[in-house]
Amino acid sequence: MNKERIAAELLAVRDRSLAYTAADDDLLVRQHSPLMSPLVWDLAHVGNYEELWVLREAGGIDPLRPEIDDIYDAFKHPRKDRPTLPLLGPAEARRYIEGVRGRVLDVLDAIDLDGPTPLHRDGFVFGLVIQHEHQHDETMLATLQLSGQPGLVRDGELPAGRSGGPEEVYVPAGPFSMGTDTLPWAYDNERPAHRVELAAYWIDRLPVGNRAYVAFIEDGGYEDPRWWTAEGWQWRQRRGVVAPLFWVTDGHAWWRTRFGRTEPLPMDEPVQHVSWYEADAYARWAGKRLPTEAEWEKACGWDPEARRARRYPWGEEDPGPDRTNLGHRAAHPAPLGAYPGGASAYGAEQMVGDVWEWTDSWFQPYPGFRSFPYKEYSEVFFGQEYRVLRGGSWAADPAAVRTTFRNWDYPIRRQIFTGFRCARSELV
Repeated sequence: MNKERIAAELLAVRDRSLAYTAADDDLLVRQHSPLMSPLVWDLAHVGNYEELWVLREAGGIDPLRPEIDDIYDAFKHPRKDRPTLPLLGPAEARRYIEGVRGRVLDVLDAIDLDGPTPLHRDGFVFGLVIQHEHQHDETMLATLQLSGQPGLVRDGELPAGRSGGPEEVYVPAGPFSMGTDTLPWAYDNERPAHRVELAAYWIDRLPVGNRAYVAFIEDGGYEDPRWWTAEGWQWRQRRGVVAPLFWVTDGHAWWRTRFGRTEPLPMDEPVQHVSWYEADAYARWAGKRLPTEAEWEKACGWDPEARRARRYPWGEEDPGPDRTNLGHRAAHPAPLGAYPGGASAYGAEQMVGDVWEWTDSWFQPYPGFRSFPYKEYSEVFFGQEYRVLRGGSWAADPAAVRTTFRNWDYPIRRQIFTGFRCARSELV
């Protein structure tokens, strides 16, 4: 990462943030769900985060707006309470983040990316804020989907899907290296690289599609407690859940609502907007299970011939439109089988992009984990509350996606762009 590339990434992510907050002020200041912040909070928060880490911590610059630090501290105020805070209005938020960004570019010009300071080395602090802003942009898209407002239905051209091919791919028993010591912008929870020994298993070549998920529904999957964990069954009954979020049926066909547009459900796309409980229930119904996080990463990124991890399933080359669906080119997953050129060494496809994929694992630290640059990014979330998601969705940006990247959320979450694939142990 040189300074020109970093500057271009900073420009690209800011253009994206401003595009998602170019709506009427009323849309930006309203809370569309207690699960999500008002969009104007996200907009000012990314600027405040950038000020804290690039200007103050890396650049040694005095605070610009210290009086707003508390307002935009994500750990002090739950999302449901943020509308009650004295938030910057849309125009003031835009002026604030513009002022921060101008000074950030000055810091970029001045610091030594090859120096010994950990925040400076390889531009880590810039990677931190770029990825953070892209993650909030994806959160903004989830908020806009919940709002039901039209206008962000991008229907960019995606490759056609293809039928045929094996349902599963085989991953032989043996060790692999999980995590990374070398990727310069990797987060602390992706480190350190460590050896993991796995038994042989099978994993779905493709994510579970809408057609297969409809079969689960129509077979009574939501009415049969055999397929659900005790907690999942209680959640399903309490919430009255009968299908993925944003799905409806008229008794003859299935429909989905996407950014204010109701349209026929495309049966050849990966299912999305399902909770961990729903994914787990489907897997049980199908006679399978969700893969562990380690199984997912090995199938995605391990090269058994070279005996090393790949940055992406296909290798080291940057993601392109012939390999994966990332970066909001289209506001939906690509058809199943659309990216044979993005297959992993084991033949698993669409493991990066399209939908975040639930795994069976809780979010836990790797052996030898060390917090950097602050405990609140990862460490405070470790335990048995959050399930790990992998792979990135169509709404994720390539700057924040790699085979080692770890996402996590509560098992009830459905507003995010989540799907899954199944696995099974080798039959003895």
